[in-house]
Amino acid sequence: MQRVALINIVGLSPNLLGAHTPRLREFARSTGGVRTLRPPLPAVTCTAQSTMLTGLAPDHHGIVGNGWHDRALGEVQFWKQSNALVAGEKIWETAKRRDANFTCANVCWWYAMHASTDIFITPRPVYKADGRKLEDCLTHPPTLRDALQQKHGPFPLFNFWGPRANIVSSDWIAAAALHTMREFKPTLTLIYLPHLDYCLQRVGPAHASIHAELREVDRVFGALLEHCERENIRPLVVSEYGIVPVTDAVWINRALREVGLLKVRLEDGREVLDLQESEAFAVVDHQLAHVSLKNPARASEVAQLLERVAGVARVLHGESRRAAHLDHARSGDVVCLSAPDRWFSYGWWMDDAKAPDFARTVDIFKKPGYDPCELLLDPARPLLAARIAMKLMLRKLGVRVLLDPTPLDASLIRGSHGLAEVPRGFDPVLLGELPDPFSEAELPMSAVRDATLAALGLLHTSAGA
Repeated sequence: MQRVALINIVGLSPNLLGAHTPRLREFARSTGGVRTLRPPLPAVTCTAQSTMLTGLAPDHHGIVGNGWHDRALGEVQFWKQSNALVAGEKIWETAKRRDANFTCANVCWWYAMHASTDIFITPRPVYKADGRKLEDCLTHPPTLRDALQQKHGPFPLFNFWGPRANIVSSDWIAAAALHTMREFKPTLTLIYLPHLDYCLQRVGPAHASIHAELREVDRVFGALLEHCERENIRPLVVSEYGIVPVTDAVWINRALREVGLLKVRLEDGREVLDLQESEAFAVVDHQLAHVSLKNPARASEVAQLLERVAGVARVLHGESRRAAHLDHARSGDVVCLSAPDRWFSYGWWMDDAKAPDFARTVDIFKKPGYDPCELLLDPARPLLAARIAMKLMLRKLGVRVLLDPTPLDASLIRGSHGLAEVPRGFDPVLLGELPDPFSEAELPMSAVRDATLAALGLLHTSAGA
């Protein structure tokens, strides 16, 4: 078998490959050029990765977004980590069935926990009873965590997400991947480099600061490439989506509230979403929104209402939802797609003074939708950095205080993703040396699974293989 490293550079698209990415540009040139991928809908992390690793569409693998409304629990669940949530045979299971000597390491791709990979590393913070959140990770084997933290320090969680998110987390992940490849020599190593995702959402793909960020990602890739060349490991580069420029958000839950379908209740003077009493509410995920209905028979009625909301480009239900491969129990009864230059905000409050307390915090689990504003510090609040430093000091002393740096102004976000159809140049990519039929200039994202098996020398085309 040929060893392979599948390197996921999130947010990488053809328009970003150029003078500021000399290693990536040369790698693409020398291995057949830039192939683009047609992502599933929605083009978001968990859905895209699940499609790459199973070769299936969302209606078959079941990952219809980064989160969804769990109707049995009556709760919105985001960023869960168990691989048991993903239906279908994963690439490492197929490869192991074809060659018992195959091994796989997952370095920070999602749904790593409880998977059948031989090795995994995944972010897993420690939540203390006093409100503190400590940087940490979970690994298999468990001793790998200790080895990595002794050599590289704890997983840099606060550089992985939030207003401090930067190249430090991708550097740590790359170092962990190099350690894993040296020590365990897996046949397939999955490597996740998230850095571009953060800065592109903050400032948009055309901002001048992106040049420096591209150079940083290219540097990290270069170190991985050098190791692969020394060890005869074939590198493949993929991305989950490209980031497009946006101007503002669509407040879809406010629109549902205005027509009486979404209900709130007051808790300590603040408005929280009342899922039990709401006839409809939206679980938002970048440029897609899953709208859950108490009575699914009202799908056509609600779809007509949502079609009139400014910034909503398409509304799917019934046959159009099936055609989009979103006919799954986790999907919304109605699915909305934003205009290309917009994205969906989860908020339902009309007055910022009545927003729930978690709205101004970095809290990916309490919010019933993705909030990119967590990447920013609120520019409207003076001396915010000093206030945060003081609160962090108080937390270290055991005092419970709220860290609330997140702005509520959605117009601050300048980049987003989630639509399967994007302008040319903003597509996700597949780079690397691959045989036919994977040398085509454009491939469905589901082809990444078989392309990787082909690179491993384990692609079988006979029935039942």
